[in-house]
Amino acid sequence: MKILILGGNGMLGPWAVKALQDRHDILLTDINDPYPEYKGEFQKLSVDDVDGVVKAAEGMDMIVNLSVLRPHRKIAFDVNTMGNYAMMLAAREHRIKRVITTGPHYQKVGQQYEEWDFDLTPDMPPAPGTRLYAHTKALGQEICRVFSERHGIQVITLLYYNMKHSWNLGGPEAPVVYHEDMVPFSTAWQDCGTAVQAAVEVPEERLASKNESFFIFPDLPHRKFDNEKTRRVLGWKPRYQVERLWNKDSRNPESNLTEAF
Repeated sequence: MKILILGGNGMLGPWAVKALQDRHDILLTDINDPYPEYKGEFQKLSVDDVDGVVKAAEGMDMIVNLSVLRPHRKIAFDVNTMGNYAMMLAAREHRIKRVITTGPHYQKVGQQYEEWDFDLTPDMPPAPGTRLYAHTKALGQEICRVFSERHGIQVITLLYYNMKHSWNLGGPEAPVVYHEDMVPFSTAWQDCGTAVQAAVEVPEERLASKNESFFIFPDLPHRKFDNEKTRRVLGWKPRYQVERLWNKDSRNPESNLTEAF
């Protein structure tokens, strides 16, 4: 497939490109130059340039929006909200059947959920809370929902919590590192990228509706956030787990110096 990636030179973009580039034709866009390792097609483009996004989407089969901006009030709105508007307008103009967008978990399940509940799912009634980042991303997701209903465009939203390199998660080729501060809901960057690939390639008949959201989370014993839907529908499962960091057997060294942990 021919895929337009918006905001592809940020933190998530290179990992998504790595997962997709040998399987699909990519047009990478961003306001910043691509990483030196990227050898494909590139266009300098801001996601809030509506006309530019519409033009770049011509001839594409799919659009993936990875753009993000957090602190600045106006620019956050331009990128997080208007970026999705530009994407959906381009999809409508060129009859693109599927788009993928990304965001933080709390654009759907904000503090009022997170501080009190467990077994949180991406299909709960949206409650993004009061953060600027969450609000602008939630507005962007609402734009996607309206376009999806009006024009039959398939929207897949991938929701993340925190990302870390695999060696921080005690992956299969990495040693366990103790005493290091981390968010227990962290997902390895490689897994974040393969989740985008799974969303690109999932057959339409496996999707329950034209507007579906998924948590991209590792498997966790307390089930604070439920990734069952992601595993079942997208066929995605994390390669890197935090289990070796919380499993008691792994944390007891042969010297039995358990007090160190």
